[in-house]
Amino acid sequence: MNYGLLITLHLLAAFAFVGTVFFEVVMLEGVRKHLPREIMREVERAIGDRAVKIMPWVLLILYSAGIAMAWQHYAALSQPFSSSFGLLLSIKIVLAISVFGHFVTAMVLRKRHLLNSKRSRYLHLSVFCHVLAIVILAKAMFYLHW
Repeated sequence: MNYGLLITLHLLAAFAFVGTVFFEVVMLEGVRKHLPREIMREVERAIGDRAVKIMPWVLLILYSAGIAMAWQHYAALSQPFSSSFGLLLSIKIVLAISVFGHFVTAMVLRKRHLLNSKRSRYLHLSVFCHVLAIVILAKAMFYLHW
């Protein structure tokens, strides 16, 4: 597949995923203290139900395009310590795998009815920190050289 198409799909899916995480971590946390607990639970439940329907598709596109792009950088990934690009891309991939693990954990906890507000906030904050680092690394790969 054309690299330009892959990067466009990857960026659009990343935009949707990171935007959703930003909204849940930054925006909802600011609203939480202004709403009664029961209403906030309903809001969180409704957002969670919607996310469960959309995010698997977003992640499928995000990770599929990412894997296809990574395959085109096989040489750099086969020796990650030989270039700054390879090392930063490798770190980005490890963080992306961790984000996927967080997503799977959240889905399993949700299905087992164990995803309470505290766990959800912890997972969202952790994913937010991960995606922030991934975004910074995505730019740094092309601008930092040693």
